[in-house]
Amino acid sequence: MYEYFEGRLASLEPTQAVVDCGGVGYLLEITLNTYQQLQKADEGRVKLYAHHVVREDAHLLFGFGDLAEREMFRLLIGVNGVGAQTARVMLSSLTVDDLKGAIATQDVRKVQRVKGIGAKTAQRIVLELADKVGGIGVSTVSPMAAQANVARDEALSALVMLGFQKTAVEKFLTANDWRHADGTAMTVEEIIKVGLQKL
Repeated sequence: MYEYFEGRLASLEPTQAVVDCGGVGYLLEITLNTYQQLQKADEGRVKLYAHHVVREDAHLLFGFGDLAEREMFRLLIGVNGVGAQTARVMLSSLTVDDLKGAIATQDVRKVQRVKGIGAKTAQRIVLELADKVGGIGVSTVSPMAAQANVARDEALSALVMLGFQKTAVEKFLTANDWRHADGTAMTVEEIIKVGLQKL
């Protein structure tokens, strides 16, 4: 129904973006990898490739920074037991290339490390997508620097929206310093990825 949304980036959070297209704001659910791309948007102009999900209780729009990520998302939700939100978490924990590599090498354990993915689902993903991921393009993303306190706040919001209990996330974030060995602050993306693996 929707191929893409192109316009001004009206607002951006680690899990959501609002794109203003001719005065109409579209709220799109995004992955952490797309969030990283949007942080580098030239003068706030963006183009997000869309996927429309219709549920009994809601119509959701998912936005992706490139076609490769959308294609992987669509392949994932085609696997029994993998819903749209689970696919988004997978593409926030791993890049498209990481997933392609795990599927190609039948690395079930790597897929299973993603929150919400059990052993059987991970096996189904690897088996069902083994012959389908070869045509997906390469996705390149580099993390952006962020201040420690802002990064923690954004990470808290994102992890709660991804389904984690707020009290557990707050405890987890407070228990860590969130700095690299050289003393530089970790970015919000790095904090979220650690949370997705450890919570």
